[in-house]
Amino acid sequence: MDYLINTITNLIEASGFYMITYKNVIMIIVACGLLYLAIKKDYEPLLLIPIAFGMLLVNLFPGIMAQPSINANGDLVPGGLLHYFYIGDEYGIWPSLIFLGVGAMTDFGPLIANPSSFLLGAAAQFGIYAAYFGAIMLGFTDGAAASISIIGGADGPTSIFLASRLSPELLGPIAVAAYSYMSLVPIIQPPIMRLLTTEKERKIKMDQLRPVSKLERILFPIVVTIVVVLILPDTAPLVGMLMLGNLFRESGVVRQLTEISSNALMYIVVILLGTSVGATTSAEAFLNLSTLKIVGLGLIAFVFGTASGVLFGKLMCKLSGGKINPLIGSAGVSAVPMAARVSQKVGAEADPTNFLLMHAMGPNVAGVIGTAVAAGVFLAVFG
Repeated sequence: MDYLINTITNLIEASGFYMITYKNVIMIIVACGLLYLAIKKDYEPLLLIPIAFGMLLVNLFPGIMAQPSINANGDLVPGGLLHYFYIGDEYGIWPSLIFLGVGAMTDFGPLIANPSSFLLGAAAQFGIYAAYFGAIMLGFTDGAAASISIIGGADGPTSIFLASRLSPELLGPIAVAAYSYMSLVPIIQPPIMRLLTTEKERKIKMDQLRPVSKLERILFPIVVTIVVVLILPDTAPLVGMLMLGNLFRESGVVRQLTEISSNALMYIVVILLGTSVGATTSAEAFLNLSTLKIVGLGLIAFVFGTASGVLFGKLMCKLSGGKINPLIGSAGVSAVPMAARVSQKVGAEADPTNFLLMHAMGPNVAGVIGTAVAAGVFLAVFG
């Protein structure tokens, strides 16, 4: 009888019901909410589903993120599965491979055809610096403030890369906030864009972009890599992989590498990065005042970045005599190609015959480079 009672007691104590807390329940509800948005509302499911499921797993079974340890007998106890996935985040491996895939699947032609897009991409980075000073005012250290501010660029991989070097203790909340706002680009940006532009401005049709030669396409990633890495060597892992992926695409001689980088490898890395990032959101680590500050600062940064891009677009519109649609300025944040699609969508609402997607891709690609450069500046100063 005692054996039976002990067995039942051990089973109860080993169950998840015995160890779960109300904070875990809150995080489980949040995870289910994110899964709902991803599946039902189709809000970037490739990002949200692995992140939300990682969040669900770690709050049901915290041991899935446990580090390796030594038991009383001196034997090695392996760590949890997602701990080993997370090592790729800590060392900046997954973010760099994501950039490789982004480069392989992205057409840099619109940026080459319209170099002024670099200015719109740079303007949209204003949110990063606004968030940095806001974080300093809230008491974060320089490194932590820099890591938080990158959320304003709507660039999850760069946020993870910078946080892993300057504030690893905040990597989880920063990564979740960055990817959450990336997923919510179609919700957050349109109201800001409509508020800051007139209907007449939204209806502006832009001239067709000039054709870009193959030589220009091949030289662009090589020249950008040389210039940016010489100025900011710390950007090499991100900018280098982004440009290598694009060189795969534009060279035309490594079709297999292009397909693997932009498809199979990209999706595998998204699974590893997404689930491991989600698994950093244990109730104890996530439900605290610092996390709420990070989430709030991230939203402020993202709003400022979108607004500054649109406002600079309005300035360029006036200087060009009404030839530039200010909506493309909002694509200066790094969410490729989501932000460019939002510019197209809002423009088409004003005039269904307006086609802004390719024009918006210029600032969008410039934003990716701009965010990586901003991260390099912070690494050079605080690293």
